[in-house]
Amino acid sequence: MSANDEVLGLDHVVVAVHDLDAAIASYRATGFTVQVGGTHPGRTSHNALIVFQDGAYIELIAWAAPAPTERWWRVVQEHGEGIVDFALLPRDAAAALAAAQARGLQTMTGPLEGGRVRPDGVQLRWQTVRHATPELPFLCGDITPRSLRVPEGDVRQHANGALGIAGLEIAVNDLDAAELRYRALLGPGCLFSAEQAIDGGSLRQLRFTLGACAFTLLSPGPSATPAHSLRHRLGGRGQGVLRIRLATDGASLHGAAIVFDEPGRSANAKTLLNPPALRDSTRP
Repeated sequence: MSANDEVLGLDHVVVAVHDLDAAIASYRATGFTVQVGGTHPGRTSHNALIVFQDGAYIELIAWAAPAPTERWWRVVQEHGEGIVDFALLPRDAAAALAAAQARGLQTMTGPLEGGRVRPDGVQLRWQTVRHATPELPFLCGDITPRSLRVPEGDVRQHANGALGIAGLEIAVNDLDAAELRYRALLGPGCLFSAEQAIDGGSLRQLRFTLGACAFTLLSPGPSATPAHSLRHRLGGRGQGVLRIRLATDGASLHGAAIVFDEPGRSANAKTLLNPPALRDSTRP
C-alpha cells in the first residue's frame, strides 16, 4: 500500500564504489545477480544493478574520471565506498514535487532531466526531484518505460536467496525536523510510528512504511555522548542511509552494510535498530 498517489515506494539505493568491475565481482561472489547498467550521458559515471523481485534495486555506481561537482563522487573520495543515497518512485515526478511543495517542502527542487545508455544501445530517460540535504531521498520518475531501466525476469533471481529490500536505516541530524520534511514529502497517507528512545536514550528513532519497505529514521538522543558512533557518522559521512535490510543471511560489500533477515522470520526478527555499531562507545 503506497503512502499517497504521488509516491509509490522505494525505487533504489545507491552504493558508490571506486572500481565498478571489482564491485560487480564481489557482489556476484556473494550470490547476487548483477546486471551491467551502462553509462550516463554528460557524466563520467557508469553503473550496475542488483534488482530484486519486489522491483527495488541496489545501484552500484563508479566514475571513469573525476566528477567534483557530484556529491556522490565527493563522498566516496572523502569517506570511502558505501551507500550515498536512495530514491523513491513517484507516479509523476512533477506532480509529486508540486504536492510536496504545497505541503511546505520548499527545499525540494526539480524535475531534473537524467538518463542512461545501456550496453545494448537502448537510451533511458527519467526525471529526478532532489532535496537540499541528503536525509531525504530523491525521486526518480521514468519517462521511458521503467521496465527498460529496471530489468525483469531471471536477473531478479539471486543464488543467496535475497528477495527484496525489507528495510532501510537512515541517519538524520534532527529527528523532529526530518519528520516534518518526510511528512511533507509523503503526504497524510503515510503513517508514522510513535517516536521511541533506545539504547538508554542515546538514540531516537521513528518508523514508517512504504509498500514492502520499512524505513527507520535514527538520530542521537539526549544521552548520546560526543563519542557516540552515530554522532561520529553524522559528523563525517553525514546524513543518509546507514544500512540496507534484505531477506536471508549477511554481508558487507564495498562499504555498504547489508544485513539479511533470516528466512521464515518476521521483518523484526533480526533487528538493526540498535546494533553494536550504533551504541555509545562510552557505555558498557
